[in-house]
Amino acid sequence: MDTVFDVEESTNLVEDYLKRCPARDVLAVLADKWVLLVLGVLRANDGPIRFNELRRRLDGITQKVLTRTLRDLERDGLVRRAVYPTVPPRVEYSLTPIGADLGRLTHAMGQWALAHVDEITSARAEFDERAARPVEPLSS
Repeated sequence: MDTVFDVEESTNLVEDYLKRCPARDVLAVLADKWVLLVLGVLRANDGPIRFNELRRRLDGITQKVLTRTLRDLERDGLVRRAVYPTVPPRVEYSLTPIGADLGRLTHAMGQWALAHVDEITSARAEFDERAARPVEPLSS
């Protein structure tokens, strides 16, 4: 999926995104930090993973949030849920092909974040320092 966008195509993409709800709804999935982290764990795993293992690997996520996130990802066709008829039932989660495709994009976002975390942290500290100073009138 190596697509190169020209400026005109990119502008049309933004305009279409601003006008059309379906694209907004799909992209809104990525706005959820837990979605990105769940996709990351599923992508990093060599095979299907059980709910409790996912929860252990996602520090800070609640059972309710993980359940909702997995259900939403399954509904969107990004995650496959397999239930095995055992007592108690065994449930495993894995990425679908489009989930794996999205996982490649979210992995690239994670790599970018790691590469720029120091710059962003510094920029935030500088901004906070400037914002804490009293406002001074401009001199003529």
